[in-house]
Amino acid sequence: MKFLSSLDDERKLRTFYEKRMATEVAADALGEEWKGYVVRISGGNDKQGFPMKQGVLTHGRVRLLLSKGHSCYRPRRTGERKRKSVRGCIVDANLSVLNLVIVKKGEKDIPGLTDTTVPRRLGPKRASRIRKLFNLSKEDDVRQYVVRKPLNKEGKKPRTKAPKIQRLVTPRVLQHKRRRIALKKQRTKKNKEEAAEYAKLLAKRMKEAKEKRQEQIAKRRRLSSLRASTSKSESSQK
Repeated sequence: MKFLSSLDDERKLRTFYEKRMATEVAADALGEEWKGYVVRISGGNDKQGFPMKQGVLTHGRVRLLLSKGHSCYRPRRTGERKRKSVRGCIVDANLSVLNLVIVKKGEKDIPGLTDTTVPRRLGPKRASRIRKLFNLSKEDDVRQYVVRKPLNKEGKKPRTKAPKIQRLVTPRVLQHKRRRIALKKQRTKKNKEEAAEYAKLLAKRMKEAKEKRQEQIAKRRRLSSLRASTSKSESSQK
């Protein structure tokens, strides 16, 4: 829940000066109703509206080249980077807004902030989280414990809507898993057989090529020896 409070007295804020973002500070100085509260500094904006950025250890402003995933920047195009002015993460008097998160509740309720509770609109959807919420064992059926959302319309019969449970282990899911594993085993077996067959064929072809090469070499040798013998006989006749 968000709550905006304006403070005119700067002396109340002096406890936050020189503190960095993510630092936990006792909020007793903010007033009597804040007694016992502990807050965490989560950010803020200076008087020109530039946001504080975690990790920038300075009081002033710096211009950083920011891209997707960085805080204080939302890219408009894919892969876009932009140089933006951001403020350092150290708190000082030049801030106009300081964002605080309550870490520990104090003695009294703060009207409009801690005195009201907003119930969760939706229950958990993941099977393991439903088990955790209702402290169920693995043997219990999760489907009976799903938090249903009421849909009440005027002039119509009241009905409820349940979300689809994610990561629910059913016999069908286990069958799919077994089938996947069986298909994988079949593929590996087939690949091994094909590889062995290919290796056999390759060895056969290499053997045939070797024999052919040896035959060609032997043929060349016979021809060369025949030429040599004919040239010798011709020279002896002369």
